[in-house]
Amino acid sequence: MSVFTGSGVAIVTPFHADESINYDKLDELLNYHIEHGTDSIIICGTTGESSTLSEEEHMDCIRFAIKQVRGRVPVIAGTGSNSTYTTIQMSKEAVEDGADGLLIVTPYYNKCTQQGLIAHYTAVAKEAKAPIILYSVASRTGVNIAPETVASLCKEVENIVGVKEASGNIAQVAKIMHLTDGKIDLYSGNDDQIVPLLSLGGKGVISVLANVAPQYVHDMCAKFFAGDLKGSCKMQLDAMPLVEKLFCEVNPIPVKKAMNLMGFETGPLRMPLTEMTEAHASELAQAMKEFGISLS
Repeated sequence: MSVFTGSGVAIVTPFHADESINYDKLDELLNYHIEHGTDSIIICGTTGESSTLSEEEHMDCIRFAIKQVRGRVPVIAGTGSNSTYTTIQMSKEAVEDGADGLLIVTPYYNKCTQQGLIAHYTAVAKEAKAPIILYSVASRTGVNIAPETVASLCKEVENIVGVKEASGNIAQVAKIMHLTDGKIDLYSGNDDQIVPLLSLGGKGVISVLANVAPQYVHDMCAKFFAGDLKGSCKMQLDAMPLVEKLFCEVNPIPVKKAMNLMGFETGPLRMPLTEMTEAHASELAQAMKEFGISLS
């Protein structure tokens, strides 16, 4: 059984003005998503600014989300690091705290080989007994998970069950599904390719767009699974202008600005991320209005 099917939100981490984590606001966001159709919470991923959280903050945030969600939807913890040892430690702790699954990005900066990826993920999976979703996003980490590597891992390691594919390369995604005989849970890591990846056998999306349009992303997936391919495709295409603006600067700069424009008061970004330019913010606000999102 898949960890989840449909729309998983790569949830933002709200901060106070002093950049400490705003747990009251995070609780509000968790409930908002559950009430508006989100099928899974992905906590402390890229969009959650995990790279600027201390390890203590990181684990506290995961623990808080698991506690507040109370099993209403699956909680998937982002526990990847550029250190295999650190990844193992955080992953084990998240599992002990009750995470339903783990999202583990490729080790960044080290630029390991495909053999190194196999060794890394195998070591983590051996220690952290929970479903693991590989996270392939070479544009950020400098390392692509080759289709052959994905296939080897999912066939040889029992609890490696899925892949968040954010390469943007549809041919690569198709090859993954071919080499695994479709026996891996495929999630789109790009909001502009949700329906294309569903058409290749995908189970859903781990979405930035879902932060501002949770019901919409859920419904897009649900229409596809219900056989309304035309309706699902139309939703994908209609969302493209907003998706473009949500990625006009590096994620999560635009989506956090969007949340603040909606009145959620998710606070500032942590450096080295900086606030969105005024020109881009204006374009984002216009795209949100045209999409039907009310601004505060």
